[in-house]
Amino acid sequence: YSTPGYVLHFLVRHAPDLMLHLQRGKFDAPDRTFTSIPSSFRSVTTNSADVKELIPEFFAGDGSFLKNLQGLDLGDKQNGQAVGDVELPLWANDAEDLIARHREALECEHVSANLHSWVDLIFGCKQTGAEADEADNLFYPVTYQGGVDWGEVAARDDPGERRALELQVAEF
Repeated sequence: YSTPGYVLHFLVRHAPDLMLHLQRGKFDAPDRTFTSIPSSFRSVTTNSADVKELIPEFFAGDGSFLKNLQGLDLGDKQNGQAVGDVELPLWANDAEDLIARHREALECEHVSANLHSWVDLIFGCKQTGAEADEADNLFYPVTYQGGVDWGEVAARDDPGERRALELQVAEF
């Protein structure tokens, strides 16, 4: 799903001011920063807690959001490697080629024939309930509209719990 944090994770090089606003004036830890398409792909395909989706910039434009054109100091990873341009998959000649190939894949016959399945997951009958469970499309309950009983939270009179829930709801 798309959240401000997930979108800015990908756009940190393009819109650093927005990331700094979200992160209270600091960039995220270098080891959590988007640095590699291959490693991000591995993460979303092997870690059920990583639910990021590609943003429109992966399918249109020139791919400049993958380059550190502003020379931002995004820090050094624990292995000593400076965070700069995003590492591309081996099959992409450059950022422009990656975007062109993504767009070509998005516009292919297979995607056109199956797009309704994605719509059902995100906006339709497989968004919640038994069909969502069967499609392995369930998320933490507070991330759903109406998932928090604010009256019950207020009755517990725990400002820390309330603030944590407010932040989670705001992000999802």
